[in-house]
Amino acid sequence: MPHIQLNQTKIFYIMEGEGPETIMFSHGLLWSHKMFMEQIHFLKKKYTVIAYDHRGQGQSEVSEGPYDMDLLAQDALELIEKVACKPVHFVGLSMGGFIGMRLAARYPDKIKSLVLLETSANPEPVENLPKYKFLNGVVKWLGIIPTVAKQVMKIMFAQSWLENPKNKEAHQKWEKELRSNKKTITKSVEAVIFRKGVEEEIRNITCPTMVVVGDEDVATKPEKAKFIQMSIPNAVLHMVPGAGHSSCIEKPDEINKLIGDWMEQF
Repeated sequence: MPHIQLNQTKIFYIMEGEGPETIMFSHGLLWSHKMFMEQIHFLKKKYTVIAYDHRGQGQSEVSEGPYDMDLLAQDALELIEKVACKPVHFVGLSMGGFIGMRLAARYPDKIKSLVLLETSANPEPVENLPKYKFLNGVVKWLGIIPTVAKQVMKIMFAQSWLENPKNKEAHQKWEKELRSNKKTITKSVEAVIFRKGVEEEIRNITCPTMVVVGDEDVATKPEKAKFIQMSIPNAVLHMVPGAGHSSCIEKPDEINKLIGDWMEQF
């Protein structure tokens, strides 16, 4: 699997399929491209699919200095220009959605359509900051220890999904994946919790946009998705029952169908 030097940092990505339309996946905080494997496997039969790891996460390089959403958006822009080499259908979940909205608003010629999963155009709610800053402080010193991982899993997944015995194996798999993050993940966490809002900027997005949210998402609640849908001209909104902040993992068949049906118009 390849790395590419982008914006002075080595970024890991995968590219599968050979279809005429290109879909790019951008993952959420604390994860990697792996969270989209069900979608990649499904979509590569008809499309070219690119998925990458943000700097400081997954298999991408941990660069020097602080991160912010503008820096990460520049990474994604360079990846589109140097790997896709044409406009893409950008699918961003949470942190990936923060990036997708910035790209679609600022570089409309690079984004053919936008799919936003469990994300927000607003800054991090003030009431969340003490908890997230505390957890990030613990991670900075000790890494993602089991007690932290269990707290984060409650943020990342629907309560109904976590409590379902059928998901026990998947629950253990993703908690292990979560704990594999290095202490340097705190740089990415800070980029998320101290991000600026793009409430006004997204009104400039002109590409077709689909907004998706789990009805049990506690990290970016459904009203955040409704705000985005109301702000972007002609955007559509879908609610996924029984999903939390990781619908692509929790409800892969539903997300595959939504994206598959969405792509039929292009």
